[in-house]
Amino acid sequence: MTRYSRQTRMLVAIDCIIFGFDGQDLKLLVIKRGFEPEKGKWSLMGGFVQPDEGFEEAAARTLKVLTGLEGVYMEQLMAFGSPTRDMMERTISVAYFALIDINTYKQQLSEEYRAEWISLKKLPKLIFDHVEMVAQAQARLRYKAAIHPILFELLPQKFTIPQLQILYEAVYDTVFDKRNFSRKVLSTGLLVKQKDKERASSKRGAFYYKLDKRKYSAKFHAFLNFVADPGNLK
Repeated sequence: MTRYSRQTRMLVAIDCIIFGFDGQDLKLLVIKRGFEPEKGKWSLMGGFVQPDEGFEEAAARTLKVLTGLEGVYMEQLMAFGSPTRDMMERTISVAYFALIDINTYKQQLSEEYRAEWISLKKLPKLIFDHVEMVAQAQARLRYKAAIHPILFELLPQKFTIPQLQILYEAVYDTVFDKRNFSRKVLSTGLLVKQKDKERASSKRGAFYYKLDKRKYSAKFHAFLNFVADPGNLK
């Protein structure tokens, strides 16, 4: 096979920024790296793209092999290609971020790689440029969540308005007015009220809601400017 002359070969890796919500806190799934360099240090989920794979295939495989997770919301973030990002060999990383409900997938995590959920507020030092990847993913998540209802990917099938508000407050690191938040979220028409209530949090209880998945697909822009300026909604 003819190759481009005078060109240096590079490795292409995949790194997955996996966000999860446990009902109270927004967390990141990380592992202790199992090989050099930086063996034993905290790392994002990652792996190398194989010759017969596209980026999406490699990301899905990496997620499945390292965590046992599949069929979750995932999208490409950006590529990271600093010449010094990996001291072992020149490596370009294509980063993806994923959103999951921790409680739904708790039993699927691969024990072999000992993945752990750690609060974004208490993240340890990560290897290479993984901290930058997480920061970029958080910024993208906040932007997307303000105009699209993607945060529902982090919730169980049934949830309450207070639970949804806790999630939004965790993502944006702010406090929303309860009445305004409830009014705005119900005005989208994406939620279907259920007959039963969640009573663990209070005696009165809060009604459960479900996402109308047909409207979710058809009206993906229903949350347009839902969080126009989080700083002014305290």
